[in-house]
Amino acid sequence: MSDSRYPEGFVQPHKQAHSIDAWRVFRIMAEFVDGFETMTFLGPSVAIFGSTNQHPKEPKYYDLAETIAKKIVAKGFGIITGGGPGIMECANQGAQKAQGRSCGLCIKLPSEPRPNPYIDPKYELNFRYFFVRKVMFVRYAQAFVVLPGGFGTLDELFEALTLIQTGKIHYFPVYLVGKEYWKGMLDWLKQTVLAQGNIKQSDFDLIHLTDDPDEIANGIEKHYRKTKSLENF
Repeated sequence: MSDSRYPEGFVQPHKQAHSIDAWRVFRIMAEFVDGFETMTFLGPSVAIFGSTNQHPKEPKYYDLAETIAKKIVAKGFGIITGGGPGIMECANQGAQKAQGRSCGLCIKLPSEPRPNPYIDPKYELNFRYFFVRKVMFVRYAQAFVVLPGGFGTLDELFEALTLIQTGKIHYFPVYLVGKEYWKGMLDWLKQTVLAQGNIKQSDFDLIHLTDDPDEIANGIEKHYRKTKSLENF
């Protein structure tokens, strides 16, 4: 007998699909609980994003990530990264060299078999789900610093901008580092996306483009002193 809930010829879900999905909720809840319990005690911190490439064509950004992390730590903030290699590793290393809090929100990926070695063990979290990890970044970071990277970096950048733009979270500073790298994207946003009315000119006020570590650290400190907020929603 056919099930009237489904169109004719539709392959019905496996009998165990419902129970499997229901139990998956508990795994998701467990990741949220672990994340909240750890991040609540991290203190004011800044998320730094960037490429996982361990053999960069532009090594200057890797040195810049370490320098920015040190400058931010000197202002009293911890550093949060995705816990992987490349730019994230440099940021965590900078945090430890400056004797600051170094947090890694790691994700289980075939290309990243283990977290980088510069994460404080008590601030190392390992996630199965990207969306749970993204909540931790967005909720607990007092600013985003986005260096050159790929799809994952762009995902985090536009997620934050969308949530700020739509008022779903409180405003926090978003810095783009790498004027040469981001120029093409920003030109496209202005010449195509803005020109066709899909964003507003004021939306560009959400983005701060700079390669100056002191400007970044000072701007983040100024914003935090003004808001004194440890959570963004």
